[in-house]
Amino acid sequence: MEVASNVNPPVAKIINYGKLKYEEKKKAQASKKKQHVVKIKEMRVRPRIDDHDLETKVSRGRKFIEDGCKLKVTLMFRGREMSRTDLGLDVLNRVIEMLSDIAEVEKHGELEGRRQTIVLTGK
Repeated sequence: MEVASNVNPPVAKIINYGKLKYEEKKKAQASKKKQHVVKIKEMRVRPRIDDHDLETKVSRGRKFIEDGCKLKVTLMFRGREMSRTDLGLDVLNRVIEMLSDIAEVEKHGELEGRRQTIVLTGK
């Protein structure tokens, strides 16, 4: 194997090629192990959700954020609920307020069809 090609005469070294390939593979695995893939967990809520149900969902969402995941909160409207989108905004604002100590809003989505989403990330 050529060690230094820019000197005159070029420097070469005799090596075990299998050992070299093994070490390169181990370095690649170690660098891949250090990479962190951010997962997005989704929490679906409705505009007429009860207080305790919302608290339960928010506590699960809190655990997701503490584990390093992003939290996508999807608000789903059905039927006549589309005429009262202000109720949905109130629910989303309550979720943001409950998680404001550990999370911040990354993306505040607008109404898409019958769904409205926000994405929360840890501070």
